[in-house]
Amino acid sequence: MNTLPCIELTGLSRTPWLGAGFPGRPENASEYFRLAYVFLPAAAIAGLAIWMLLSGAAGKPAESQAATLATAIEPAPALAVAAAPQALNPAGPTSEAIVPEEKAPVDGLKISSQYWRRGGLGSNALVTFTLRNGNDYAVKDIEITCAFSRRDGSHLTDRTRLIHDTVNMKGRKTFAHFHVGFVNINASKAKCSPVAAQHI
Repeated sequence: MNTLPCIELTGLSRTPWLGAGFPGRPENASEYFRLAYVFLPAAAIAGLAIWMLLSGAAGKPAESQAATLATAIEPAPALAVAAAPQALNPAGPTSEAIVPEEKAPVDGLKISSQYWRRGGLGSNALVTFTLRNGNDYAVKDIEITCAFSRRDGSHLTDRTRLIHDTVNMKGRKTFAHFHVGFVNINASKAKCSPVAAQHI
């Protein structure tokens, strides 16, 4: 039973702007309303789906921006927590940060009153020097290097030797005619210095 008022549209169906020449066109208003009942809900569902997709896509950048802002703001409390111990301890950093580095054994060694001469037909360098130990401990296996140069100061060669001996703490020891190695015949000056040592 159709409760809608029946309107005669036969005159309108013949007008050219309604597409009178198309085949399969409904001939009365009830068929128009039946088609409307089918297509209107489908169009409404399709429009709702499109609206939900578009609103969901538009909302994602806002969520990502909010997450980015949250992560950007989040480290601030960590900085405040890191700064809190300094506020609690106005004296400054703890004693662990103030501990100075321990000096190497060679830092306390110094060579004084050194001189050299030639030996073995003039090709060997024999150095006499006094080694002072300013450390609070004895040292052994001291490595020294000697730089040889000409009379004008131009560098010729370097020689390195290991002394298998011990120098007591705050002590000194003289090494006489210590064989450093072969040198150039033009060498006239030598300067020796310690480069390594072992703690005892």
